[in-house]
Amino acid sequence: MQNSNPLASHFRQPAIYLKLPSNGKYWAENSLNLSANGEVGVMPMTAKDEIMLRTPDALMNGQGVISVIESCVPQILNAWSAPTIDVDAILIAIRIATYGDKMDMESKCPGCGTESRHQLNLGNVLMYIKSPNYNETFEIEGLTFKFKPQNYLQSNKNNIIDFEEQKLMQVIADDSIDVETRKATFDVHLQNIVNVSNTLLANSTESITIENEMIVTNREHIQEFYANANNKIIKSVQKILGDFADQIKMKPARVMCESCEKEYNVGITFDYGNFFDPLS
Repeated sequence: MQNSNPLASHFRQPAIYLKLPSNGKYWAENSLNLSANGEVGVMPMTAKDEIMLRTPDALMNGQGVISVIESCVPQILNAWSAPTIDVDAILIAIRIATYGDKMDMESKCPGCGTESRHQLNLGNVLMYIKSPNYNETFEIEGLTFKFKPQNYLQSNKNNIIDFEEQKLMQVIADDSIDVETRKATFDVHLQNIVNVSNTLLANSTESITIENEMIVTNREHIQEFYANANNKIIKSVQKILGDFADQIKMKPARVMCESCEKEYNVGITFDYGNFFDPLS
């Protein structure tokens, strides 16, 4: 029999406990083990985790973020299914568990132009991350829509496609390429934009109830509907999802300029590659 490791009692333990903004809803079956009080324990990162978050390819395809989440939050069995409303909260909690709740941030005063360095309290940021009310329904053109958050896998695929689309736009703008090639590239680009948009709408739609009160939840049927719906419906749905996205956004931090002593807002954005730098 293998002897137990006498150092086991010194292995990392949960440093903080997090209540997910989603309250555990919208996760795929068997992807999350919530405790009885609805919290997950969050442990500090290992050296391997830190290396993973400094690997560009792992960050680009999302695997780096997934590996770190599953390493630091063992109750999460499949982080790809994490609703996007939970991902930022989980990563902030991992940062707090690893380096503490203070994070330095830089800003430039819009009044006098002085560049300053401030400390952001991530614990306060975490407290204000809330989920929109996805139980609300919306009437559009005689149809009743109910929405849901995308999961991290769907969101990451969209980000990769967006990156590829940016490269295509560079090709289109290149005057050294002949007109026919640029037109063909533009046609592909336009179709990809339409496909990505319809996929985003379908992934964010839980159900559509039609006139005879039939509730449609089949994702392929919903995506086909968006591909053939009139533009008024599409714009209405996009506005609702945009409002949801605004509710999820981090509230700006209020800081004071060291030189002119004027207060101003600083937007909070997280670049995962730099966010987990202990010196930031």
